[in-house]
Amino acid sequence: MTNKLKTEANSLGTFLKDRRQRLDAAALGFGGRRRTPGLRREEVAQRAHISTTWYTWLEQGRGGAPSPRVLDSLAEALMLTEVEREHLFLVGIGHPPKTRPPTREGISGRLQRLLDAMPMIPATVATSTWDIIGWNRAAQLALTDYAAVPPSQRNILRRMFLDPATRAAQSDWESVARFLIATFRAETTRVGESERAAELVAEISGKSAEFARMWTENDVQTVGEGAKTIRHATVGEITFEFSSFAIDGRPDLKLMIYNPAEGEDLEKMRWLLSADTASQPQQRRL
Repeated sequence: MTNKLKTEANSLGTFLKDRRQRLDAAALGFGGRRRTPGLRREEVAQRAHISTTWYTWLEQGRGGAPSPRVLDSLAEALMLTEVEREHLFLVGIGHPPKTRPPTREGISGRLQRLLDAMPMIPATVATSTWDIIGWNRAAQLALTDYAAVPPSQRNILRRMFLDPATRAAQSDWESVARFLIATFRAETTRVGESERAAELVAEISGKSAEFARMWTENDVQTVGEGAKTIRHATVGEITFEFSSFAIDGRPDLKLMIYNPAEGEDLEKMRWLLSADTASQPQQRRL
């Protein structure tokens, strides 16, 4: 086997060695003269709490696939970024790691400016457990005035089953409710949000027999894209084409965009925005 083929066959070992050699040994408390840059194999093994022999085998492409726990330990030992950690799992065991809980709340100013740049298109940012943490003015006018709702009550699943106004706004409530449950189950399982999911399921099951019944059906589905019709209290029915997008660097979040489906739906959004703009000066004077 040529050197090139050996490298391709042992992508995990190549990646580990490369990242090991990029670390500053002195900064991490390791002294001594070195012929090559970075940490030694035994030093990485020490930081990862695994044996030097096992780590050496991993770099050499021997000993079989490591466990997710070992890969997480190596990611910490090598001080990998989230992107590097994901790559480590992909070359190590063939699939990405479960998403770690977010280290910060809310969304960035850049992402909020993106939402605000779509004045006619409702857009929201939700966590994997369907907590809404970002929105634009169009979403407030057409969907829900999230700013007026306490943060603890901004969960879409909770509102769909426990809020009468949200239920009444759905043109086909049962289909929407089943879709939400199926996507909730799939997403929380994918990112490892079992504890938060269990809390929500227990809470809503105790208050809604319909939710408890639908939950036991064990359906799973991806958000993807589709169409949604809502009954708006002011302008009547509005139909949106919705799409879901992953947010780079925040695997715990998703961006939902609701594009008015037809010309008449766009006109209703224009009317809502115009009426809102006209009311602003009067509100400031109050």
